[in-house]
Amino acid sequence: MKGKIKVLTMFIVISFVSAQAYRGTAKLRGFVYDEQGKPLEGVEVKLYSVKADAGFTVKTDKKGEWKAFWIRGGRWDIDFYKPGYEIKKISVYLKEGERKPPIEIKLKRIKGLVITPELEGLLVEGNKLFKEGKYQEALAKFQQIIEKFPDAYPIYINIGNCYFKMNQYDKAIEAYKKVLEKDPNYVRALIAIGNAYLNKGDTEEAMKWYGKVQMDKIDDPTVLYNLGTIYYNNGKYDLALKYYKKCVELNPKDLDGLYQLGLTYTALMKFDKALEVFRKYLELDSESQRAQSVKETIKYIEETIKEEQKLKKKQK
Repeated sequence: MKGKIKVLTMFIVISFVSAQAYRGTAKLRGFVYDEQGKPLEGVEVKLYSVKADAGFTVKTDKKGEWKAFWIRGGRWDIDFYKPGYEIKKISVYLKEGERKPPIEIKLKRIKGLVITPELEGLLVEGNKLFKEGKYQEALAKFQQIIEKFPDAYPIYINIGNCYFKMNQYDKAIEAYKKVLEKDPNYVRALIAIGNAYLNKGDTEEAMKWYGKVQMDKIDDPTVLYNLGTIYYNNGKYDLALKYYKKCVELNPKDLDGLYQLGLTYTALMKFDKALEVFRKYLELDSESQRAQSVKETIKYIEETIKEEQKLKKKQK
């Protein structure tokens, strides 16, 4: 992972370009429900094609259904957003002409946040300003929410994100900690604090905060991937392995997760496992530039295994 950690937004996700490069012959559809299984209407479903570097947004209807037809093959990152609910992120891999079974998603309500029309209006305004890069103005909107709705403590995530974007990391950390005062195990806040310390250059403190995250409570492959990459980049391969493994368990077709999992097994010299993962990767992607790198790595591992076997025979 190169450069600084990006802000972990709670209500803002990827911005989308208007290009039609994502057009193709594949089709996707799905349903979004609340935790009780009731359909959620008006959920923003933001689809992003990694290959096309473009995407678009659709919304769920009264049945909680959304559709995305005539899109290209490859990896698609999909975000599900509705005010008052935690953002859900998934990735799917499509082949041209493919029509997958409906994707069913459940969104969790954000604890401590009851959405009223006024609060939702302020959220929409703040999110819009944040998306436009007007962080100081967005900050004012989010602070206005806290003044009017003191119990809406998850909004401190948004406040922290504004400070984060303005490189005011100490203030960002202070805001994120406000969330932890109400919910000590709030995963997004814990990770956000770790990110802020990492961007400050305090890797040791960052790792302490990442270590507070209980992996069994994380069901977002993107979060697991990001944490795995942080540990990987800091040479903590055993810890990275745990996060990458769970990331791939939740999303077996996550190309980034598979690639990093293979690299981690290689770094740990668990060559059989690395080969298994890299071969799975090539089943999904055999033509990209990274696929060529995977093929070269497989060749290197196979040659290394042969050399080890020859050495063992000589020693007998």
